[in-house]
Amino acid sequence: MNPLRSYKETQIKTATPGKLILMLYDGAIRHLNQALEDLSKEHRRYDSISNSLIKTQDIIAELMISLDFERGGEIARSLFGLYVFMNRRLLDGNISKERAPLEEVKTLLAELRGAWAEVADKAGVSTGSTQGGGVNIAG
Repeated sequence: MNPLRSYKETQIKTATPGKLILMLYDGAIRHLNQALEDLSKEHRRYDSISNSLIKTQDIIAELMISLDFERGGEIARSLFGLYVFMNRRLLDGNISKERAPLEEVKTLLAELRGAWAEVADKAGVSTGSTQGGGVNIAG
């Protein structure tokens, strides 16, 4: 087995819910940066751009399904709407191969990631235990 893959799997399996959310945001931003970088190249690699944007959308979908609407209330509903908006903008950017919608989503993801990191740090959830099952954001 690939040692890097093994290490990443261990990180995910042992991460706290707060850390998992941060990892999702980091992954989405990383894939979006890759798409933007490929878009900047003289010889655009459309397949790579599209794949990176699809990975970003997959991560945002994961963030969407992790929302707890019962406990998260209005915050969860607002985040869900924001994630739907981001996925639509990513689709627009993928079709048009324009930077503006991608940069917009990148800004939103970075702001949400920063806010989540601050909340997780204050609440101590980024260093807490991993008991309890699924990831619950906005709850």
